[in-house]
Amino acid sequence: MRSVRIGVDTGGTFTDIVAVDEETGEILTTKTPSTPANPADGFVAGIEKLGPLDVSAVVHGTTVATNQLLEDRIANLGFITTEGFEYILEIARQSVPDGYGNSYFWVKPPRIVPVHLVKTVGGRLDHRGAEVWPFSEEQAVEVARWFKSKGVTAIGVCFLHSYANPEHERRMREVLWREHPEAVISLSSDVLREYREYERSVTTLVDAAVKPAMRSYLATLSNRLGMPFSVMKSNGGVLSAREVVNQPITTVLSGPAAGALGAALIAATAGHESVITLDGGGTSTDVAVVIDGQPSITTEGSIGRYPCKIPMIDIITVGAGGGSIAWISPEGTLKVGPKSAGADPGPLCYGKGGTEVTVTDAHVFLGRIPPHLLGGEIPLDADAARTGIQALAGKLGLTPERTATGILEISAFNQSNAIRQLTVKRGLDVRDFPLVTFGGSGPLLACRLIDILGLPAVVVPRDPGNVSAFGLLTVDVKNDYVRTYVTRDLSLGKAVEIFHDLEHQAGEALRREGFDDPVYLRSADLRYYGQAYEVRVTAPAGEIDEDWQADVVGRFHDAHEKLYGYAYRDDPRHGVEWVNLRVSGIGPINRPSLRRLDKAGEGATSVRPVHFDETRDTPIHQRAALGPGAKIEGPAVIEEYGSTIPIHPGFTATVDEYGNVEVRRD
Repeated sequence: MRSVRIGVDTGGTFTDIVAVDEETGEILTTKTPSTPANPADGFVAGIEKLGPLDVSAVVHGTTVATNQLLEDRIANLGFITTEGFEYILEIARQSVPDGYGNSYFWVKPPRIVPVHLVKTVGGRLDHRGAEVWPFSEEQAVEVARWFKSKGVTAIGVCFLHSYANPEHERRMREVLWREHPEAVISLSSDVLREYREYERSVTTLVDAAVKPAMRSYLATLSNRLGMPFSVMKSNGGVLSAREVVNQPITTVLSGPAAGALGAALIAATAGHESVITLDGGGTSTDVAVVIDGQPSITTEGSIGRYPCKIPMIDIITVGAGGGSIAWISPEGTLKVGPKSAGADPGPLCYGKGGTEVTVTDAHVFLGRIPPHLLGGEIPLDADAARTGIQALAGKLGLTPERTATGILEISAFNQSNAIRQLTVKRGLDVRDFPLVTFGGSGPLLACRLIDILGLPAVVVPRDPGNVSAFGLLTVDVKNDYVRTYVTRDLSLGKAVEIFHDLEHQAGEALRREGFDDPVYLRSADLRYYGQAYEVRVTAPAGEIDEDWQADVVGRFHDAHEKLYGYAYRDDPRHGVEWVNLRVSGIGPINRPSLRRLDKAGEGATSVRPVHFDETRDTPIHQRAALGPGAKIEGPAVIEEYGSTIPIHPGFTATVDEYGNVEVRRD
């Protein structure tokens, strides 16, 4: 048996599996339907589908935490904070979604913890971590016993200024362990040692909320696999399941992060260092921007309505996937998504009891995808799709063809709006970036996105449905650590102390993962004095001295000017303030390499009726038969095991030496 490393990405509709032969570099891929009731079933079934293999390592991209937050499945969650601050979640932030135009009608959503499940404990630290009032052991015991009596089994603890000194939080945890041993506990000083109490509180509570489900899922998976495995994190790194279970919030963008990294590697190999990535799945579409080979990282992200200030790849998600449901608004207009039919029952054409028209049904009706998925493994009921489209068309007063085309047009505009959020709204010209699109539904709207956004090209990798699973095998082990240190006059000695402490923490964690020679990357958050938010810049390795300080400040000026169009380099009225110091500890892995194609051929293997501007017999190409230099002029359809690329009239697709299909407007 060949020795392989396996990546498994669990999506809303399909579970994708990629195996890399450690000796030859050969890549094996497959897909299997996801099992939402128990994601471990689809995970194990996918690995078994590859056949007998000697598995040396498994890396997993999971949506367990993500789906729990998006679906608001939060129960039995309690919050302990500093006496006098019991309404921190209720006050939240002043911002109103969609600006003032919506402010008359907007109502604050329910808090992640209702106020009757918030308890306080006496004790107080100042912003430097010095104790002002002693920790109240008596109140702590009373609170722990109260939560036990109420059956609250997940508890988040966030005391004022615990980022500067975690002692009070740790004493609270000891009391909870003693008085309420069944409770799952998250401390803000473990989850996020960074100031801003509201965001730190919510981030800690999100971690506590998803911890029970993640622990149960990972334990089940570990038992069924019978071997250790790693889990993809939102920050673009991986960590062993035994470690990540202690901080599951780090996995909230697990799968999408892997897709962005896999697409970045594929794009760089094809000669594109800066691209937009679009991962189109059955439930949603995830968009990221890659500049100079690296996806952008943010700590200002959110999952659903919950802000999460952990480092994560900057991804915008919209409810525009193959399973997105088409519906008619009360005003009588056609809408698409964000509600999805998912994997079960799925679209009408799945024949599993679905009752609503989806994007996939529109593609089937128009002939743009074949009447089956996964190379024939999953037959599709084209008649059911046709019946559903005709019924919807009757309600709208349109022809079935216009209705199906309209569904796809709305879905394309939903995806393009997500792309604009990450480009145009951030000062980037979308016309400068090729789009790398992948996922089962990602390539289906490639030609429309070129026209809507003015993209120079769309690149579709080989096995696009498995790019996220492939990305899992390209990432290093990675941990992030942060310490708030707000000062206008940086003490180099204090900076040395903090960085040394953070690097020690990172090194200890990586050595537990088997890395004896980890790599440390430093960064810092700075701002002009008086600003409310900061800009993150990389900080050089080596000795921390005055030259090092000047280098970091210079990088901040450059970054601020690039982001906002101005900088105060030589204006003493606007001094620079340091806010956070950060360290990323990295355990490097051996990445798989992409192989060049060596065969040619571009003949159409069949013909079927496909509707673009009209219905006509259209050449159908099998992607496996297309070699380097192959050129396909639209109208045409390129099919493969996990995805399909419709080439509209007026577009041309060419195949490069690595097997990527590049689509351009003629």
